[in-house]
Amino acid sequence: MSGPGARVAADPAEVRRILRLAVPSPGRLWTAIGFGVLSGGSAVALLGVSAWLITRASEQPALMYLSAAIVGVRAFALGRAFFRYLERLAGHDAAFRQLGTVRSRLYARLEPLAPDGLRGVRSGDLLARLADDVDELQNLALRVIQPLVSAGLVAVGSVVAAFLILPAAGVALLVTLAVALVAGLLVNRWVAGAAERRIAPLRAELNDALHDLVANLDVLTAFDALPAAQERVRVAGERLTTASRTRAVGLGATAGAVSLLAGAATLFGLAGGIPALAGGSLSAPGLAVVALLPLAVFEVFGTVPLAFGAWRRVRASAERIASAAPVAVPDGVPVDAAGALDAVAIVGADASGGVPGVRLDAVSAHWPDDGREVLRDLTLRLKPGERVLLTGPTGAGKTALAHVLTRLIDHTGEYSIDGVPARDLRQDDVRRIVGLVEQRPYLFHSDLRQNLLFARETATDDDLLAVLARVGLRDWALARGGLSEPVGERGALVSGGQAQRIALARALLADFPVLVVDEPTANVDSAVADAIVRDVLRTAAEDGRTVLLISHTEVPTDLVDRVVRLEDGALVGA
Repeated sequence: MSGPGARVAADPAEVRRILRLAVPSPGRLWTAIGFGVLSGGSAVALLGVSAWLITRASEQPALMYLSAAIVGVRAFALGRAFFRYLERLAGHDAAFRQLGTVRSRLYARLEPLAPDGLRGVRSGDLLARLADDVDELQNLALRVIQPLVSAGLVAVGSVVAAFLILPAAGVALLVTLAVALVAGLLVNRWVAGAAERRIAPLRAELNDALHDLVANLDVLTAFDALPAAQERVRVAGERLTTASRTRAVGLGATAGAVSLLAGAATLFGLAGGIPALAGGSLSAPGLAVVALLPLAVFEVFGTVPLAFGAWRRVRASAERIASAAPVAVPDGVPVDAAGALDAVAIVGADASGGVPGVRLDAVSAHWPDDGREVLRDLTLRLKPGERVLLTGPTGAGKTALAHVLTRLIDHTGEYSIDGVPARDLRQDDVRRIVGLVEQRPYLFHSDLRQNLLFARETATDDDLLAVLARVGLRDWALARGGLSEPVGERGALVSGGQAQRIALARALLADFPVLVVDEPTANVDSAVADAIVRDVLRTAAEDGRTVLLISHTEVPTDLVDRVVRLEDGALVGA
């Protein structure tokens, strides 16, 4: 699984489901379509009545014969703009409401897979699917369904009106509209079809390149890789620009073809209307209407061929959304069992505040969609309140064990919490009992307060300062401006050691009975590393919580109760 758009093939049924989700409710959709018909109908009627009024006025009749047409011109001029505004208001309101539904459904599909079920996924590409591709779905209603239905109804009504005035003109208008539809579709598909399908993935490629450049600017600069990253952004931008220009050329060519046929419809109307005028079967105002009506009709109808181009873009985005995550959960990603138990079923984790025991018996595990075992027949017991140090070389499976304990990856064998199999519990409940402080903790691009409230939203500022004091950050926080000071994107404004301490404070606020701390000293110097390890184990001892500390560095034996070692996925010491 790698690269934009290359991870998961889009399931056709899932694509259809996403497209159905993007369609607004019938009541909201038909309200917008109704306003569109009124707006388009007003535009056609305005030109028709204006043509009749000007021609009839040239005959200098009494004003009473013109008053109704004068009122009609004013009414249709106002109605065209008024109903157009209401159409946009109703249409965008209906479309935007659906985007939230689509985005939440996509998030619901992704959330159970994170983080290990999304290994290898490029974050920039995933962001483009959640943002740009979902936004593109609004055009299903706005640029596909509404134009096709409203313009089609206006065109049918106009053909009927022209036929009633002069049958030959009605037939000519019908034929030219049909030819315009076919010609517009062929021209648009020939010029812009491929570009329209490529815009969504090219936009994602540019977003991904920009995200990599911005997120890794320091590393790229340090290793002299910045020019290559900038070149990648430039190339991606040029490819997207080329595709967008090609689409614009296609739109222009389509509009040109439709305009030519609008002129042809006017000529056909005159060709049939002039002899009818000479024969007395058609009045001069009627001839003016027959000649000018096609211009207004084609102005409304011109959106129909373009709607098929919009459909290609919408479908391409729907396919990318469908392929953002597999329809079936990959092997190795845990799912809640039917009838999963509540956390109160765990003897030691109820409201009394007890710390549960944790036991693993013959546990094996592998990363999702990777059949190679990273843990093999591992047996380990963590007693309530015990502080255990887990060591081992890189790649031994230490992080995999941490992810098994927090139910981020699935396992075989038996993993139980106070005798209750973890598989029988809701995963979210397991994670409320067994907390994980990761090797590279994620800090939100916000202030220190919000990064802590993430763990317990009801905490007061006094609570936050108290927990910062426990991890040695209270004076530091106050010196830099207090809880309202930003930490930067991904913690860019704090050091690695401070980020680890903030993550530890967050874990203490969450009050996990069992805490797994994964390599807290990986990104800090030795002096800071020693202080962090002591803070982790000291706070654990104060609270009586169980701690599994994963570390490469030496840890004083008086700080831990037991040391175990993991090598090649197997436990070799206890």
